[in-house]
Amino acid sequence: MHPGRGFTLIEVLVVLAIVATLLSLVTPRYFETVDRARETSLRHSLITMRDAIDKYYSDTGIYPDTLDNLVERKYLRAIPVDPITERSDTWIFVAPTDPLAQGRIYDIHSGSEDEAEDGSYYADW
Repeated sequence: MHPGRGFTLIEVLVVLAIVATLLSLVTPRYFETVDRARETSLRHSLITMRDAIDKYYSDTGIYPDTLDNLVERKYLRAIPVDPITERSDTWIFVAPTDPLAQGRIYDIHSGSEDEAEDGSYYADW
């Protein structure tokens, strides 16, 4: 046997305590960053889809009935996934307020009922 080789139980426990302390400091920042990235992605998706809806209306004189219309006519490559709900079929559509306007999608919002970091609701963006 070789005395003095290896680690004692106390040394291992001290190292584990230090690692646990560091993780407890880093983990909340990680999740905040993930949430901020989702919010940024949602903002970008909304801007892109609203721009595509406006261009569709400008070119055709009517609003699209579905997001598939935007994809078929190449205004969008694909229907974006809502980064908050992680689904592409939860978008909420706002109909045009003008009774003479044709089409069903004037504006679009997230289908999430969650609250954003700034206190607003994603569905209100």
